[in-house]
Amino acid sequence: MNALVISAVLGVVMMFSGILLKQKSAVRNVAIAGMVLLLIVNVLELCGNVFFNIDSKGMIEFDRFALLFNTIVYVSAILYLLLSARDMEKVGVNYAEYLALIFFILCGITLTSSFRSLLILFLGIEIISIPLYILTGSDKRNLKSNEASLKYFLLGAFSTGLMLMGIALIYGAQGSFDTTRVSSFQGTASPLLVAGMVLLLFSMAFKVSAAPFHFWTPDVYDGAPTVFTSFMATIVKAAVFIAFIRLFDEAFGTLQSQWQLLIAIITVATLFIGNITAVFQQSVKRMLAYSSIAQAGFMMLALYAMNADAKEGLLLYVTAYSLATIGIFAVLIKMKDYTFEGFNGFAKQQPLLAATTTICLLSLAGIPLTAGFLSKFYMLKAALGTGKHLWLVIFAVLMAAVSVYYYFRVIQAMYFKDGEVQKIDVSPAFKWTLVVVTALVVLLGVFPNLLLNWYYF
Repeated sequence: MNALVISAVLGVVMMFSGILLKQKSAVRNVAIAGMVLLLIVNVLELCGNVFFNIDSKGMIEFDRFALLFNTIVYVSAILYLLLSARDMEKVGVNYAEYLALIFFILCGITLTSSFRSLLILFLGIEIISIPLYILTGSDKRNLKSNEASLKYFLLGAFSTGLMLMGIALIYGAQGSFDTTRVSSFQGTASPLLVAGMVLLLFSMAFKVSAAPFHFWTPDVYDGAPTVFTSFMATIVKAAVFIAFIRLFDEAFGTLQSQWQLLIAIITVATLFIGNITAVFQQSVKRMLAYSSIAQAGFMMLALYAMNADAKEGLLLYVTAYSLATIGIFAVLIKMKDYTFEGFNGFAKQQPLLAATTTICLLSLAGIPLTAGFLSKFYMLKAALGTGKHLWLVIFAVLMAAVSVYYYFRVIQAMYFKDGEVQKIDVSPAFKWTLVVVTALVVLLGVFPNLLLNWYYF
């Protein structure tokens, strides 16, 4: 509850900071300080210090899983701001408002990680989505940004309709929005409940860009300002996945035998479409968009398995994926040419940036000694633990091998190809922050219990 209240207040503070503070550097410093404050109050609640005792009538519950995930989100958001907040100035004149929207999104993320009612899930998803529609179209001078925003809004509204219809059917079947009461039915589930569950599954699959509901992702990620694409593809995607797994664990866990095969089919389709399509992309930014679809396929394995390994693995996966992708996008934002050829000879001009980008790419590919390897291992272990559908695990391993190809294309361009090198200016603080990000990726790849032990602390 600490972070929920503080994040909402900080969103309002950032709105007024645009009026009271004339220098953008001062606005940026307020945002970073606010993010650090969010992290501190959330860690204090994780340790048992609750500042705001608000009776939510059982609709919200901040358990250890939710608080640990929120900690991961705030750490990622701090690193994101340190690396990319300065680049938001180039998008438009409403700098403080962009940062305010990010704090409101974090407020929605806090709701989605801790909901106990389908109404809170809906509110959390919409509080996340509506600011994202605005941020996607924030570059008014770019027609691609305007198009992406309109497409995202229209398709997002359609998926919201599916979610509301699903919630209505579930309420009609069970007479409650409480997730624990939804799962408590006698005998066989009614067709009304199953229909509501399927509609919620499709709606949430759209939000996490799982196939066949992924078609908005490449255009929206490509059209949105790159600095906001980084936020959408990492922190936001991770938050919706946490909501996804909480929903199906608590509300539909007793129906697992009925939806498990459907989840397996969606997982296979997501892995196949994301990885195969990424192979043929000529833009690194668009390749990362399809890569995010492929990564969603691996995270769907946690939803398919729904066991202890799945929850632990998902926490590690969202951390590894968010850190690595934020690091890659931080470098990509500085580039003018987003094609693979734009990275030709990059290691000669910026050896440190090339090295950090390489480590992040290796983590996304699942190479050993990176957090990406162990997170994929946890997902596969969780899927094997179900004792069903061995073909799903084999297919996931094959798709992971395919992903190595397009990630290594960037590494090959940086180190083994010559071309006209792009000149980019980066500060020493940017370089050191990027080093910290990659150090965390390697550290979690060697000592994952540094994170997972907090789950049982």
